[in-house]
Amino acid sequence: MNPLLTDWTTPHELPPFDAIQPEHFAPAFETALEENRAEIGAIAAQEAEPTVENTLDALEKSGRSLEKVASVFFNLSGAHTNEALQAVERDIAPVLAKHNTDILFNRDLFRRFETLHGKRSDLDLTPEQDRVLDRYHTMFVRAGAKLEGADRERVAEINQRLAVITTQFAQNVLKDEADFQLVLDKPEDLDGLPDFVREAAAQAANERGHAGKHVITLSRSIIVPFLQFSTRRDLRETAFRAWTSRGENGGETDNRALIAEIVALRAEKARCLGYETFAAYKLAEEMAKTPDAVRDLLNAVWTPARTQAALERDRLQETVTAEGGNFDIEPWDWRYYSEKVRKADHDLSEEEIKPYFQLDNMIAAAFDTASRLFGLRFTEQTGMPTYHPDVRVFEVADRDGKPVGLFLGDYFARPSKRSGAWMSAFRRQQKLVGDIRPIIVNVMNFARAGDGQPTLLTFDDALTLFHEFGHALHGLLSDVTYPFVSGTSVARDFVELPSQLYEHWLTEPQVLQEFARHVDTDAPMPKDLLDRLLAAKNFNQGFQTVEYVASALVDLELHQLADMTDFDAGRFETEVLGQIGMPSEIVMRHRTPHFAHIFAGDGYSAGYYSYMWSEVMDADAFDAFTETGDIFDPDTAEKLYDNIYSAGGSRDPADLYKAFRGRMPKIDALLRHRGLAQDA
Repeated sequence: MNPLLTDWTTPHELPPFDAIQPEHFAPAFETALEENRAEIGAIAAQEAEPTVENTLDALEKSGRSLEKVASVFFNLSGAHTNEALQAVERDIAPVLAKHNTDILFNRDLFRRFETLHGKRSDLDLTPEQDRVLDRYHTMFVRAGAKLEGADRERVAEINQRLAVITTQFAQNVLKDEADFQLVLDKPEDLDGLPDFVREAAAQAANERGHAGKHVITLSRSIIVPFLQFSTRRDLRETAFRAWTSRGENGGETDNRALIAEIVALRAEKARCLGYETFAAYKLAEEMAKTPDAVRDLLNAVWTPARTQAALERDRLQETVTAEGGNFDIEPWDWRYYSEKVRKADHDLSEEEIKPYFQLDNMIAAAFDTASRLFGLRFTEQTGMPTYHPDVRVFEVADRDGKPVGLFLGDYFARPSKRSGAWMSAFRRQQKLVGDIRPIIVNVMNFARAGDGQPTLLTFDDALTLFHEFGHALHGLLSDVTYPFVSGTSVARDFVELPSQLYEHWLTEPQVLQEFARHVDTDAPMPKDLLDRLLAAKNFNQGFQTVEYVASALVDLELHQLADMTDFDAGRFETEVLGQIGMPSEIVMRHRTPHFAHIFAGDGYSAGYYSYMWSEVMDADAFDAFTETGDIFDPDTAEKLYDNIYSAGGSRDPADLYKAFRGRMPKIDALLRHRGLAQDA
């Protein structure tokens, strides 16, 4: 029997990873797709008048086998892939795209939803049912259900082609990342590197067959500290150029032609659907609504950020000159000299901070914060089936001991994992078919410590852990009936609110005092160091904001294109950055050839601004706690649970935010939080 198609008798019905092999996926997909086609056909062919039960509920209950197979497959394709899985991914991507298009283009099915939608005011629907029905109707229309003739056929073709080339884009980036290794085989190659960087590089070398040496990979948790500390300017340049040139190295992994095709196809699809640009199409259903609203937000932040970045650059250049350097700051110099300036201005160094941020302690801090806010309890389980030995499993219960779900933590970088950090689900919460509890996973890329040594994080790493755990809570605490609106199934520019809001608790003294403890002595972080760390919270904020906003603006302008004549991805990127006055010493956080957020799928396309849109809300939302004088204020936490973390997409995001805060936020809180306000 194919283990993907059997009933899982594992604890909590976890996927039986030890029994699942790559060759199981193709036949499992085939069987699950056939089953789902039959389900859709039966719903659409009914002679009975459409009702909530026989149409909306029936569609929501369909496809369970397909979701089961797909959830395992796509989690593995991101977190622990191999050549066999990648081959399946290339084959299945257009098949799934066609299947989804066929559902949304099913005329009989759409008629049933249109009939229901047209009389929904007479159906005595619950607020959630009304929301789900409206979202389904909108999804059908936006997918092209009302299209006829050539436009209808062309959109179907575009969907399949995009599925193929966005998959190829992601695989190309992963290959460039996995293939690069900077071997440090001479003593002088290690100059300036603190012990924790050397240990991480030694571990990476062991994993890549260079025992006894040190290897710098393109994992952010290794390359960033290398750029911070290496005194070898030549090696910093080599590593930096490799990091920023992923996807544009020529050969079979070069993504530039794919980018041109992706952008052109998206623009064409938008025109078929009646929109001038893909950005206009994509944003119509987000909180922002229009490209102009996004541009206004980004420009409002860009101007003060660029001003601040110029001041930071001048300070770095002064340091270069003071040390006798006869060169202008380049992008591979910024982090190195920033570390020197931070040490000089704030008496802080990564070597001093990092021993206080043990991975296990930061996991405990994230759990404790969830316990104090929402009453959750986390109990680690051993012997559970997992897809890799690194994965840790925790049972989650509420304050009364009632099971909430499972949380999986996959924390270490490896060649089989794509870069970055993310949250995903092996199973989503719902109540339509029984009381289904979620299985949520956080995937990170932290540098593993040597054998027997505790893994230490940078403060930024710890913030990333809190960020992704905020997403995890959004999935774990979901309390809705319909899977369509479960957990993180919300507007793209609302989905980052729970994650970014959660980061705030890690910057609070009472959390740090309890969990930031020295790796050797277990002593809490001294108050003097804690004060210096928090005082430097906005250090280098100009740089960080510029690299992010530049990426968001390039994303927006790419998807505003209507004429693709003579388009060249590199030239376009250069032109946009020139128009906004991008400082030459700073590079986009995600350059176009490896911008997976927007090209390895459709998730953040024309939507990378979402992090900042959500930040306007998260800065204001945390003020709701600080205004009470208690960052764990029970009444505020209850409103946060009711209207943000448990509500999923069951209501309009603006309504959810106003129910929590009493009003919509203003940009002032964001500028103040980033230290970019004029009075900051």
